[in-house]
Amino acid sequence: MITIQKKLPGIILCVVLALPAWFLGHLFPLIGAPVFAILLGMLLGNFHNNRNQTTDGITFTSKYILQTAVVLLGFGLNLTQVFKVGTQSLPIIISTIAVSLVVAFLLQKWLKLDSNIAILVGVGSSICGGSAIAATAPVIKAKDEEVAKSISVIFLFNILAALIFPTLGDLLHLSNQGFALFAGTAVNDTSSVTATATAWDAVHGSNTLDGVTIVKLTRTLAIIPITLGLSFYKAYQDSKNGRAK
Repeated sequence: MITIQKKLPGIILCVVLALPAWFLGHLFPLIGAPVFAILLGMLLGNFHNNRNQTTDGITFTSKYILQTAVVLLGFGLNLTQVFKVGTQSLPIIISTIAVSLVVAFLLQKWLKLDSNIAILVGVGSSICGGSAIAATAPVIKAKDEEVAKSISVIFLFNILAALIFPTLGDLLHLSNQGFALFAGTAVNDTSSVTATATAWDAVHGSNTLDGVTIVKLTRTLAIIPITLGLSFYKAYQDSKNGRAK
């Protein structure tokens, strides 16, 4: 009971933000409700002083309710479609993840960035945004500050992608299937992927959300081998440093 009472203020706050975002999303379908929700959350964050009271509820909503929503979305997917789209997109997903990680490594060397931040941003931008960062951070023993910086970078580009990609897709003359593959492999977090697909569907009267979700979930699976690889690499580095001492 105490736990529910602690979470309730944050959950209510999320609902209060979600309702106008949903309404604005219907008025401006090109932008979409998820983007409005993110923007309203950012705006409120500048004036919301008593964050301790709502932190538990916001964390619960952003984690468990979002995960439940994704599961419910999965109920509407056809297994044949999942297999077809997943296998078609797999080569592109592997290629984009590999290129993204290599670019992150090269930029880290060139710009002399902190290695942990470079890894977190590289993993976050190539796989699944904040979820990948959260999974990778304990593996590489990243500090809270490094995690916060990395998530901020990913979040910024998520917002830009949700706003720009539908228009960019039109400029590139992408088909609905092409846009689903484009958005599913290029946008990071699930919420932003959903926002991008929703904006596209609202303008084109299509249903790319299913395809985008499949591509995104297929891409998310890469978090398993990546984190395993990083754990082995970190263990090797630690043992190497131990021998050097």
